[in-house]
Amino acid sequence: MKFLEYTPFDSINLFLDNLDLGDCTIRGNLEAFSCKHTGNDRRLSISLEHEILDCLGKSSDSDHSSPVEHLSCRSSRKTLIYLVLTLSHMYPDYDFSAVRAHLFFKEEEWESFREMIDTYLSEASQQWAATNDGTSLLDSMTNVIDEVIKIRESDIYSYNPDQDGDPFLEKGVIWSINFFFYNRKLKRVVSFRCSCISKISGDDFLTSAPSDGEEEDALIDMDI
Repeated sequence: MKFLEYTPFDSINLFLDNLDLGDCTIRGNLEAFSCKHTGNDRRLSISLEHEILDCLGKSSDSDHSSPVEHLSCRSSRKTLIYLVLTLSHMYPDYDFSAVRAHLFFKEEEWESFREMIDTYLSEASQQWAATNDGTSLLDSMTNVIDEVIKIRESDIYSYNPDQDGDPFLEKGVIWSINFFFYNRKLKRVVSFRCSCISKISGDDFLTSAPSDGEEEDALIDMDI
């Protein structure tokens, strides 16, 4: 995955960089990537592909309700791999090779993202409007994301990691949201991560590591 420099993201990223809301701090970031292998991407993608196929081979053919069926399609496997590679570039010091597919959820429509932003960033939106001539934070985000990814032509995924595999987890975190917008035609991914951290608990990172025992059931249960 190749990181794409995209200037229109800058104003939003600057605004959401340690935004002070009194008792808590908002940290958010938009990033864009092209689905072009760089560095160790090819090696990791091959490893993930083999692991997925191994999981498929171990699944029961008679279990038609098995969520692993979604990964029998090569395009679905490629999507999962692109999302994992994106995470690896966002957090190069974190190992996502054993991330489980059920941690990704496909959102049915753009409105689910809008509702999430309205819910979690309502106070931040007020501050944005006060310093940007009354413009909407959500509308501003929508415009810049659409420019680079064409929202209506993209699939939207949320990422909800468990505690043992969460690079976003920090001491004092109140909430955390993580979205990916994937345009198959453009072969681009836009990521948006945002968290709210309580000042009372401090900002030290937790050091939880993924359990080795969880690798066996990795990469299953993804609705893509």
